[in-house]
Amino acid sequence: MSGILYWVWLSGLFGLRPKTRVRLLEQLGTPQEAYFAPEQAYEAIEGIRPEERQLLLDKSLDRANDILEACSRLGVEILTLQDAAYPQRLTHIYDPPSVLYVKGRLPWIDEQCAVAIVGTRRATPYGVKMGRRLGYEIARAGGLVVSGLAEGVDAAGAEGALRGGGSCVGVLGTAIDVIYPKKNAALFADVAAAGALVSEYPPGAPVMKMTFPMRNRILAGLSCGVTVIEAPERSGALITAARAAEFGRDVFVVPGNADAVNCQGSNALIRDGAKAVSCGWDVLSEYTGRFPRLRRPGPQETWLAQDPDPARTGAPVSGENVPAEAPEGAGRETGAGFARVRRPTDVGRAREKERKRREEQSWEEARRQRLMEQLDQLTETQLKLLSAISAPETHIDEIIEAAALPAGVALAELTVLQIKGYVTQSSGKRFSLSIKMK
Repeated sequence: MSGILYWVWLSGLFGLRPKTRVRLLEQLGTPQEAYFAPEQAYEAIEGIRPEERQLLLDKSLDRANDILEACSRLGVEILTLQDAAYPQRLTHIYDPPSVLYVKGRLPWIDEQCAVAIVGTRRATPYGVKMGRRLGYEIARAGGLVVSGLAEGVDAAGAEGALRGGGSCVGVLGTAIDVIYPKKNAALFADVAAAGALVSEYPPGAPVMKMTFPMRNRILAGLSCGVTVIEAPERSGALITAARAAEFGRDVFVVPGNADAVNCQGSNALIRDGAKAVSCGWDVLSEYTGRFPRLRRPGPQETWLAQDPDPARTGAPVSGENVPAEAPEGAGRETGAGFARVRRPTDVGRAREKERKRREEQSWEEARRQRLMEQLDQLTETQLKLLSAISAPETHIDEIIEAAALPAGVALAELTVLQIKGYVTQSSGKRFSLSIKMK
């Protein structure tokens, strides 16, 4: 319990930036060591602001004990950067939250094709419909929906996922015990029951305007890709898309009317290279090579099959005066003068298959390149430790012996490697690689 107390102390220092917490852990090792460090140690860490040093000098643990008590009372789980259940995908961003507060049951994110659905709070009926449609179809195809649960598009995406029988991860910009907006209380409860609510802010944390844009990095970091539906030129959804691109995630956009104010920002993303999509499978088809369990929904599993739009399908609207038969003299349509839709041929299918194979190969090559670039940034000692982890759950004694390093040095560097996402620790001081060393 003493270890988690210092993690909670660090997370409860409001006003301390996430990247400052990461630097503290990189330089000092653990929150406990950060707690007992003298002021000179804080001054020696580059980038820490004077006001942040003052926060670190507050050594009272009363707030941390209150948070632990509140979490126990509310059924909130605490995940730290060093926990095996902490999503490794999130550790790969440059400022991951040191602690995640979780209400519900967090899916094993790293094995899921997680897709964030984001958009304006002031969504049109079209935006709400498309949010629900993509959430539903992503869930039906085996994907996981990530949502900010804000009013409008975010909430619609979560509702669609739950209606599709899937789970959802709601990322909050408030404390884990705060429902915002309050009108979404029922949705929050449903998401916690079918998936999980997560926040980097503990129970009782104040609601501040800046916490909502900061939340967007977690939305992007947990996801393989971000789908934007209706985003004006100045929109939080565009911040999420920017962070996704920064983290190497994919950005998808549901196109909107060219003259709609709500779609000016999202349509601009398409111009800048984002992929235009119109259904859930348009998104998930990009990841079939990485997640073989994804499957294309059958005709009866699409949103249109569950909630058809008469205006789209051409079905008669209730009460509409529909003639029993065609007017006299009306000729039968022959299709003359109409453009024919090209149907896929065997050659076309083969080309498409080859295109996808090349894209998957390019993605794998890019992944290897990113890995090599990351390894170049490690010290010789850290590379020795990675090489010494010869099998999953290698014991610390075997690592120390293979790396020929002092125990204190090995443990300190392994902590840094955990924070950076290269290794994970399980019970019994056993370590596993989070990357493939090829």
